[in-house]
Amino acid sequence: MAGVPSPPRLIDVARAAGVSLATASRAMTGSAGVSSEVAAHVQAVASQVGYVPNSHARALAGGQASMVGLIVHDVGDPYFGEIARGVLRETDRRGYLALISQTERDPGAELARIRALRAHRVTSIVLAGSGYVEASGEAGTAAEVRSFTAAGGRVTVIGRHHLPVDAVLPDNVNGGVTLMRHLLELGHRRVGVVGGPANLTTVEDRLAGLRAAVEAAGLDWAAIPVAHGDFTREGGAAAAARLVGAHPQLTAVVALNDPMAVGALSWLLTSGRRVPAEISVAGFDDVPVAADVFPALTTIRLPMIEMGRQALELALKPPASRPRRRRTTHELVVRASTAPAP
Repeated sequence: MAGVPSPPRLIDVARAAGVSLATASRAMTGSAGVSSEVAAHVQAVASQVGYVPNSHARALAGGQASMVGLIVHDVGDPYFGEIARGVLRETDRRGYLALISQTERDPGAELARIRALRAHRVTSIVLAGSGYVEASGEAGTAAEVRSFTAAGGRVTVIGRHHLPVDAVLPDNVNGGVTLMRHLLELGHRRVGVVGGPANLTTVEDRLAGLRAAVEAAGLDWAAIPVAHGDFTREGGAAAAARLVGAHPQLTAVVALNDPMAVGALSWLLTSGRRVPAEISVAGFDDVPVAADVFPALTTIRLPMIEMGRQALELALKPPASRPRRRRTTHELVVRASTAPAP
């Protein structure tokens, strides 16, 4: 139609920013070879002139429209394995392929993985795993996510608080309340906690739920010892050894994920403690192995497969005016590892 101005092009952004077309293109796509300062300048100019990149069209041109990215902390952790199952079921249903990578809870590695996916022209990313209590711990990731979404990419996170994108949020606080309430109703008052790394928001949230239940019962949270360790079977065993060694009178141990609970259970049994006759053990997440150990593990069930499916669904949707939040349910699964306090 005559008189309707054409939308700004990338060449217009390059001219306004005082850079070459190639530099402008690299800055807008997050490619290597451009400093973060130049990339930020070009992206700011693009916003000022009203340039709207179409990353999906670029991906179609490059033959990569059917690729999505999934970044997890640890592919060997059954929690992330179940989330990955949910993502992969949804990619299969929609005809997509997923590129999966892990960070081992290293913020620098997380940033590198996002950049690598951008370099592969992936336009939708699911970022699964706890964020950090201090927002500065994921400042680099936050900046990269903002750059990616400004360029038309889509990101959904699972279990993160500080990133301004769509999120699927597991019911960690309420799950903690339910789990501690179960032990208190069994008569346990000398309870210890085997927790993951203290700098993770997942640990902070689950501890907050335990604390809320303790205080609601009129008890002193300061009397509940907490031993932190890696979110692994080995980390759980080591933390349980420290915890029970310092507090041998404990009648129950809560682990903040199931691999740690399995490690604590193994250490207690190897040490000659009778579970649950002498000491109860409870976990969190209900990963598949929780039902197979002996005694079978009492835990909080989270809908991990559904969390992965929902996260990918959000990542493939057009962006909303404000980040969307989908909160999960939780369920207490009582098995043989907990019993009334001796």
